[in-house]
Amino acid sequence: MAGIDISSMDPYAIADMSVAMSAVKVQNQVSTSMLAKTLDVTEQGGQALIDMMRSSMERSVNPSVGGNIDVSV
Repeated sequence: MAGIDISSMDPYAIADMSVAMSAVKVQNQVSTSMLAKTLDVTEQGGQALIDMMRSSMERSVNPSVGGNIDVSV
């Protein structure tokens, strides 16, 4: 990896570059954390949907449930 020759750079430019690189590192860490949390929430939502579908299928295979309505006048 080729390095940057900082011997001829202004000391303030070096400090600015360091701050900018630190900011990018923090932004990457935040983005990665947000992505991980989004994946967790999506996985939980998907599992809830699967559970809901399974429970509705259990009710739908019982033909006597919901097939008749008792009406009294």
